[in-house]
Amino acid sequence: MTVRDGLRKAMIDEMRLDKDVFLMGEEVGQYNGAYKVSKGMYDEFGPTRVWDTPITEVGFTGIGVGAGLMGLKPVVEFMTINFALQSIDHIINSCAKAHYMSNGDLTCPIVFRGINGVSAGVAAQHSQCFAAWYASCPGLKVISPWSAADNIGLLKAAIRDKDPVMFLENEMMYNIEFDLSAEELDVNYTLPIGKAKIERAGSDVTITAHAKMVGFSLEAAKILKADHDIDVEVINLRSIRPLDRPCIIESVKKTNRIVNVEEGWPQHGVGAEIAALLMESDAFDYLDAPMERVCGADVPMPYSQSIERLAVP
Repeated sequence: MTVRDGLRKAMIDEMRLDKDVFLMGEEVGQYNGAYKVSKGMYDEFGPTRVWDTPITEVGFTGIGVGAGLMGLKPVVEFMTINFALQSIDHIINSCAKAHYMSNGDLTCPIVFRGINGVSAGVAAQHSQCFAAWYASCPGLKVISPWSAADNIGLLKAAIRDKDPVMFLENEMMYNIEFDLSAEELDVNYTLPIGKAKIERAGSDVTITAHAKMVGFSLEAAKILKADHDIDVEVINLRSIRPLDRPCIIESVKKTNRIVNVEEGWPQHGVGAEIAALLMESDAFDYLDAPMERVCGADVPMPYSQSIERLAVP
C-alpha cells in the first residue's frame, strides 16, 4: 500500500467509526484533494463531512479550532504546511494552549495535516521542514511518520487523541509502497504517539531520523555494513513531540555513537534537541565521540535545481 492510500484509509476508517470526525480544507472534496489523498471521500461522506473551503487558511483553521473546542473532531488539511503559517495564531494561541489556560476544562481534539519538508523545484516558500518549529510549543503534539504503517497507525491515533496534533506528511513519500500485515490493515490499528521504532538493530552507531530520511538512513546502514562492517542502529523517531527520549538514550548507551539525519535547518533543529538530551542525561558518559548532525543547509531553499541538490541531505 502506498503512503497516500494509507492516509486515505486512516481517515475513512475513523470517519466510518465516529460521526464527529470530518475533513476540511482546500480542494479536499470535489477535486479529491490537491494530492489526491482524499480521493473518493466526498462521494462517500458528502459535503457535510468533507468540506471544500475557500483559499483562506486563517479562516478555515479558525473554524476548525472552534469546532474542536465544541467537541467535534476536525481534520484540517493544508495544501502544504508552509501555508499553515497564515494560521499559526489559531494553531498555537487558540488551540495548543487552550487546555492549560482553561485549567483542564477545555480540550481541542483536532488534527492539522499536510505536506512538510523538502519537495522538488518549489523554492524557498514551499520547501522546508517545520517539525522543530511546532515541536517547540507545549500543548501541541507533532508527528512525522515514514512508512505506510506509520501513517495509518499514527493518523488514526491522532484523530482519536483529545489534544491537538500537527501531522507532518512528506510529498515525496506519497507514492512509495510498503507491505502491510493483517494487523496493520485492521480498522482498529493504531500506534502510540510518542514512541519511536527501531527499524534496524545495530551495535556500532545510532542513526536517528524521521520521515523520508528514515529510508535514506536504512540504505546508508546497508552500505556501511557491506563495505565497512559497521553495524548501524536506525531509529525512526515518528513522534517529534513528545520525543521518545528513553529509546534514544538506551540506544546510545549500547552503540556509544550517534548521528541525526533530518531535512530541516541545523540551528534549533530536531538534532539540536537530541544533542541537548544527550548532554543532559547519563547517556553523555557513554559517548565515545561527539554527536554528528546531517541537516539541510542553513539557507532558504534555492530554486535552481543544481543548487537545490546541494542544500539537502
